[in-house]
Amino acid sequence: MLILASKSPRRKELLSLITADFEIIPAVGEENADPSLPPEKFVEALAIAKAQEISDTHPEDTVIGSDTVVAINGEILGKPKDKEDAFRMLSLISGTYHSVFTGVAVIKDGKTYSFTEETKVKFFPLDEFEIERYIATGEPFDKAGAYGIQELGALLVEGIEGDYYNVMGLPVGRLFRLMKELQII
Repeated sequence: MLILASKSPRRKELLSLITADFEIIPAVGEENADPSLPPEKFVEALAIAKAQEISDTHPEDTVIGSDTVVAINGEILGKPKDKEDAFRMLSLISGTYHSVFTGVAVIKDGKTYSFTEETKVKFFPLDEFEIERYIATGEPFDKAGAYGIQELGALLVEGIEGDYYNVMGLPVGRLFRLMKELQII
């Protein structure tokens, strides 16, 4: 059986582009990784930990773990704690490029295969009204970097370089190729 170790509805939707034959068993452990790691290594470590947590109780199955962070100038922007934190994050990435890193781990037959995908996203310059208006929607609070590109956050994005689906939380093109190589699909 193939298991997605995530409760994210976006990841479920995106994995469905590759295959409909999977179960969802969310990882529930603490998301711990060395905060001194660069963002691309940090997010990959989180993905491996999620996949390993589920693989430990389902060793016969193939498990996919994933995690996404937004980073600018080496600072990781996770999910905002409150309105002030969301405002700080959106102000920080206003008018500039930032990176979205998604770490992916696949555990099959006791072996771990992992990678990190990076997409660069450029925001329009945002004024206080735009930021406050977006925060008032409530959308920023469950998303890394305080925005979702697939929802109202699209209004903030001037352009991207890389995989759009990576910004949503799962680089499906690259994951598809890995799954094909590992003969999962």
